[in-house]
Amino acid sequence: MAKKQQKNAAPENIEAVTKTEAFIDKYKKYIVYGVCAIIVLAAIFIAYVQFVRNPRIAKANDALAKCQTYFDADNYDKALNGDGQGCLGLLKVADEFSSTKAGNLAKLYAGLAYAQTQKWEEAKKYLESFSAKDDAIISPAALGALGNVYANLGDNDKAIATLLKAAKVADNGSLSPTYLIQAGELYEALGKADKALELYQQVKRDYVNSMAVQQQEIDKYIERVQK
Repeated sequence: MAKKQQKNAAPENIEAVTKTEAFIDKYKKYIVYGVCAIIVLAAIFIAYVQFVRNPRIAKANDALAKCQTYFDADNYDKALNGDGQGCLGLLKVADEFSSTKAGNLAKLYAGLAYAQTQKWEEAKKYLESFSAKDDAIISPAALGALGNVYANLGDNDKAIATLLKAAKVADNGSLSPTYLIQAGELYEALGKADKALELYQQVKRDYVNSMAVQQQEIDKYIERVQK
């Protein structure tokens, strides 16, 4: 296995970009940290709206909240499998409360936890089973995480398709440029510089207020593929 680049290190040449491991190492924070805040806010909203409606829903929300405590502390083993002292674990929450929104969110958390422990097949299983039902907040972030997992598994074509879908669903200057750039780098990995250029130019054209454009980072990507 090729040696990974240091975390967040920018690729300096095309050879570096074509290594899937380097790509994942650079962007692995987006697998979890880019979506956790969104998920937590959504979970709080779900709990607030549904807590008093159904005892089973309330129980599911409480079970998920206990798992979130371990997840937020980066204790992914207990988050996934429970602690034997009241926390069921995400896997059981997803299974036992599958008909609730909290049970569905548990699948997303489980996928992210597995990704953080580099268990990519398990991450794929749970992220694919999560249903955002076109939720405008969670759906793009979940798709972006799944795209990164596909990339780590070496399925670049599926990763690209998923990241492009995430960018389209998000349709904002925060997430969309990130996913488009990631897809562009994967196109470079496949030797499709023309496709990568289209995505980089799209970022510069459609998301002028994004950090990538404002800090002129996107120009470096464009210049690289035009060489």
